[in-house]
Amino acid sequence: MQKALLFIDRVSTFVGQAFSWLIVILTFFVSWEVFARYALDAPHAWAFDAMAMMYGTLFMMAGAYTLSKNGHVRGDVLYGFFRPRTQATLDLILYIIFFIPGVIALTYAGYFYAAESWAINEHSNVTADGPPVYPFKTIIPIAGILVLIQGLAEILRCVVCLKTGAWPERLKDAEEIDVIEQQLAGSTLVDAETRKEAIERAHDIDEAAHQRIGSRGSERT
Repeated sequence: MQKALLFIDRVSTFVGQAFSWLIVILTFFVSWEVFARYALDAPHAWAFDAMAMMYGTLFMMAGAYTLSKNGHVRGDVLYGFFRPRTQATLDLILYIIFFIPGVIALTYAGYFYAAESWAINEHSNVTADGPPVYPFKTIIPIAGILVLIQGLAEILRCVVCLKTGAWPERLKDAEEIDVIEQQLAGSTLVDAETRKEAIERAHDIDEAAHQRIGSRGSERT
């Protein structure tokens, strides 16, 4: 179960980081357009639409990544004081009632929205040679599917937390332990027994930190 959750996290992270390069592309594109407009007196009428589509693509494809990092905006004035099981119960209810229906509706509608755009070979109507719109609209169902898959992983996390009383680790937590193991494995100054003890101690510290967070939530409620 944990391996499956971390695999989904890795996919969402990879996609989010890959599309984050659109920020660099968009920055250079905007800079060039400003230069062309004011220095060369040769603006492009379709530039604004192209910028909007690049930004929209970045925004949508970062959804699953942000969810995998638990980074979406949350009204956690009271949430942070709840016990892990209470948090998981609340999250599970909200995922089932709001998240799943909403994302399925987005993906379903986005599919037909994109299909219609491909069927008519839709282009931006700002100019005669406007950029194609159908690739951008295709991003809608793709982003919806990725967010839905990550959302199912989050639902599984809620179920695990309800059973165990503690949140399962996320990719960041696992990677921190992996870094320690890699550093120790590459060290020539540490013998095998000491290396093993250090790795076990790192796991114990990580587990204790998770339990301490859970106990703090329990005490506050």
